[in-house]
Amino acid sequence: MPLRIYNTLKRKKELFKPVENGRVSMYVCGPTVYDSCHIGHARSVVTFDVIARYFKEKGYDVTYVRNFTDIDDKIINRANELGIAPLTLAEKYISEFHDDMEALNVERATIEPRATEHIDSIIKVIEILIEKGFAYIIDGDVYYAVELFKDYGKLSGRKLKDMEAGARVDIDKRKHNPFDFALWKSSKPGEPVWDSPWGGGRPGWHIECSAMSAEYLGETFDIHGGGKDLIFPHHENEIAQSEAAFGKTFVRYWIHNGFVNINQEKMSKSLGNFIVLKEMIKHYHPEALRLFLLSKHYRSPVDFTDKAMDDAVAGLDKIYALLERIEKQFGPASGQDKTLDATVFWGQFCKAMDDDFNTALGIATLFEAVRSINRLLDEPQKRTHSPQLQNKNSFPQDAEDKVHSGRAIILKMGAILGILNESPEEYFVKKRSAELEKKTIDSEMIDKMIMERIEARKAKNWAMADQIRKQLEEMNIIIEDRPEGTVWKVKN
Repeated sequence: MPLRIYNTLKRKKELFKPVENGRVSMYVCGPTVYDSCHIGHARSVVTFDVIARYFKEKGYDVTYVRNFTDIDDKIINRANELGIAPLTLAEKYISEFHDDMEALNVERATIEPRATEHIDSIIKVIEILIEKGFAYIIDGDVYYAVELFKDYGKLSGRKLKDMEAGARVDIDKRKHNPFDFALWKSSKPGEPVWDSPWGGGRPGWHIECSAMSAEYLGETFDIHGGGKDLIFPHHENEIAQSEAAFGKTFVRYWIHNGFVNINQEKMSKSLGNFIVLKEMIKHYHPEALRLFLLSKHYRSPVDFTDKAMDDAVAGLDKIYALLERIEKQFGPASGQDKTLDATVFWGQFCKAMDDDFNTALGIATLFEAVRSINRLLDEPQKRTHSPQLQNKNSFPQDAEDKVHSGRAIILKMGAILGILNESPEEYFVKKRSAELEKKTIDSEMIDKMIMERIEARKAKNWAMADQIRKQLEEMNIIIEDRPEGTVWKVKN
């Protein structure tokens, strides 16, 4: 089945045809490194990690570029709060990003450029835009004139006139249009500064990606991706810059992943439901996190709840339990395992992935294969009515071939999803160790803390009640206030 991708620009699925046969060029917007990664970042990175893996499985030569924005207002402001240099802050969080993604079994992108290492390329693109009349200089700042790009708004579906009518942007009377955006920002005291033809300063956010993608992938490339929140203004502005500068189609396919909600609410720091990835990795097996993030189609939102994670953990247990069962009866997996009848599952999996990378349906196929092989392993027991007689020698050869075949396909699907990287023994040893650690929790102390919280709530001392809840969360304890009283459990 040919691969079809939902193109945000065209608002429909399209047959994938790369710029160059046999090769895929893909640029994905990486993090602005001023803080720790959260689960929303993880969804985007895991989504495009799987997309890159699947292209490779289909035989494409993939050049995958994922950048770091390492200079930005947020980085500068956070660095000033901490009293350190902005680039020092950025380096800290780039390192942390790599640690988090390595834990999630995310493969490194082919190229990971940083904005600060591409100032010359950025300046060259800005110079082209000025020369062509799409940008103007005011007091050392350079702005892009959005009105001069006739297709502005084609990605987001927004019309400039409608946006102007309801504009809620910072008013800068120097700009020709309120929606003109900065390509170059003149330097302010205490900020990092680079030389340019317009004076010392630093690049704007949007121009960084236009310059770096052109340098590594060319003026037209196959896929540009990121979260839905980047469609406007970031990706809209990238199109305006790149197509005005180079006079060519910028990107052929735009891919955007949906958000992660927390208990049906949008994740945000203001709501206090902001989940830092490195903390989640302490509480959940990284492969369970991947399974959760891929459990919905990438364009749909995915809702993080305790139940969703419990389901992901239980699902991962089932797969590893089957692999353990096969290994005990027939030995470890081998590169010599045949694929025989299990190709039906592989075909179903590929059909799902070829339909706009439908990992939700692909995972359903994976579990269908797990159930099928478990039934196959149960057959000798049913015939003999004696589990003791089920061993390798009593198992029919054709059925054994199917088991080996099924395991090979399950591991192949797992490789694309980025899971099943451990042996069953390793997986269950870690799981038992984690469960043993949880059992050492002092139940009496937790009950006492919950009673203190109940008394605080009765006294309407909400600050104390919230403080106790936070202390329990730090201890990996979840509490639920129910009509019959407060209950607690250990987070998986």
